[in-house]
Amino acid sequence: MAGDDISPLSASPSSGAAIRVVAPDDEATPSETPPVETAPHRSRGRKVLYALGALLLVLVLLVGGGLWYLADRYGGNIDRVPDVFAGLDEDARPAPATAAEAAAAEPVTFLLVGSDSRVSADEGEDPGGRSDAIMLARVSGDRQHAQVISIPRDSWVDIPGRGMNKINAAYAFGGPTLLIQTVEQLTQVRIDHYVAIDFEGLIQVTDDLGGVDVVVAETTEWGPYTFPAGTNHLNGDQARWYLGQRYGLPGGDFDRVRRQQQYLQSMFGKLFSTNTFTDPGRLDAALLAVTSAVSVDDTLSNGDLLSLAYSARGVQPDRIEFFTAPVLGTGMEGPASVVYLDRTAADRMWSYLRSDSLGQNAEEFAEDALPDVPR
Repeated sequence: MAGDDISPLSASPSSGAAIRVVAPDDEATPSETPPVETAPHRSRGRKVLYALGALLLVLVLLVGGGLWYLADRYGGNIDRVPDVFAGLDEDARPAPATAAEAAAAEPVTFLLVGSDSRVSADEGEDPGGRSDAIMLARVSGDRQHAQVISIPRDSWVDIPGRGMNKINAAYAFGGPTLLIQTVEQLTQVRIDHYVAIDFEGLIQVTDDLGGVDVVVAETTEWGPYTFPAGTNHLNGDQARWYLGQRYGLPGGDFDRVRRQQQYLQSMFGKLFSTNTFTDPGRLDAALLAVTSAVSVDDTLSNGDLLSLAYSARGVQPDRIEFFTAPVLGTGMEGPASVVYLDRTAADRMWSYLRSDSLGQNAEEFAEDALPDVPR
């Protein structure tokens, strides 16, 4: 830990972008006095005050010297992927992102690559296979919002030096470096950091949190479980099969991508709920499980991670928007089933992402956004 930078202002090594941490005193104060709560709301008000008190205690501990402990306990639990950006030609890469407003910090973009549980057409097979989930995640310059865009793993794209192929073949050909190069060439969005997510490990968080809720549009069955229409409270094993299903869903892999997004949204909503924050043991176990399921590029020190997490503390689950890259449809390239991206619509999406304005233009991509109730 001695070599980690835990100052409130740290730089992202790969982008050179300073991450500005806003102290609580700097936050805007509402100009209007909130209405006085009536008696029926007092109990809820007390719970909110208790939660705020717990959060204040955490901040006091941080200021009092607990930074090194948290950075080591959670940041040190995250594996590092070496030399991810070492083979890239800096002159050929997209320019770093700039803040949409002068007062904001520069946005930070992550390439998330996940391996998720799968079940073959034989429902009796245990979901142990692995496939790629590819997402671009952007934390906005104001550190109050984030967008996550899934790129279908079968997207038919140009892989530098390899020609046209499915986008997930880039990883097979050249690991994280070639995948980053491929995504940057496709989107012209500069990737600041690389994150590998083990969905199998992440599912452990489900049990640590006491289960998570997902809403199912129509009753489906997969493996040993039936997921009835409506709200389903999933334990870890149920979540594993729920995320593994693609057969029997009208959109196949597209619906599975939406289930991945829905699960992440629900899991992080539960992680940041009042009940979790007021239960230190549960919170600690969940954070350890999350961090053990994640690997990041080696340009991110423990101090950098903690600084970024603190600066982005305003990004609550309801401020994270999920999209899928616009597609025209599916087809065949030789024996392979592929996905054709809608380059016109996708280019507009990437353009908004580059200018840190996708959140303001989200309605334009309503059909590509995560629906309230995925199938």
